[in-house]
Amino acid sequence: FEDDKLREYFEIRNGMMGDSYSSKLSPWLALGCISPRRIWKEAQRYEAERVKNKSTYWLIFELEWRDFFVFMARSQGDNIFIPGGVTGDKTPWKKDPAALQKWKDGKTGDPLVDANMRELLATGFMSNRGRQNVASYLIFDLGVDWRHGGAHFEEHLLDYDPASNWGNWVAAAGLTGQRINRFNTRKQLSDYDPQRKYVRHWLGAAAGGGPATAPTVESGNSGSKGYGKAEGKGYGKGDGKGK
Repeated sequence: FEDDKLREYFEIRNGMMGDSYSSKLSPWLALGCISPRRIWKEAQRYEAERVKNKSTYWLIFELEWRDFFVFMARSQGDNIFIPGGVTGDKTPWKKDPAALQKWKDGKTGDPLVDANMRELLATGFMSNRGRQNVASYLIFDLGVDWRHGGAHFEEHLLDYDPASNWGNWVAAAGLTGQRINRFNTRKQLSDYDPQRKYVRHWLGAAAGGGPATAPTVESGNSGSKGYGKAEGKGYGKGDGKGK
């Protein structure tokens, strides 16, 4: 309300630097300091007093996603913690402790992934855009068991919430029966950090280089997400990884 940012939330929600691109209410929600209903009511007040648009709708929509993951956790129980997730996929995951540790430490060599992982270690926070990218990288590029990612987030996130955390991770692994979103982190870097301000902030002045050139991608893949409908565990976790 004070900065009047809700009116442009839809346009700025994919940011990664600063304190005004998102509500930053997730830690307070996770700890029970504020309720989703209170935020919904305040959003309605904002719509009545200032403006009602796609951005105000989208904040409420994000609250509904939190409710969805609570429903998923209650309805699926332990399935959100097991290797095969809700779908019960039996494809084995790759065991690569060294790759997992580099991912945790922000030393994979991928600027966007490393910057986000270092922000998490330093602050206990990561943007929604960052969370989607680092999850996709661990699952599809490294082929590492997604549960290691969920456990790492549980250990470090200030806004850790069991249903939201594990629900998002099992969904990122493509194990809910919904579409699989595999992110091209190089294209994402160019789209969401074109001046490399974010990666340079966390990795140093030499990080990021010039604008990245997105690699050639398979027909039908946008390079950012949307490998289509789920066809097993992450299409074999990315070109045979984890088989």
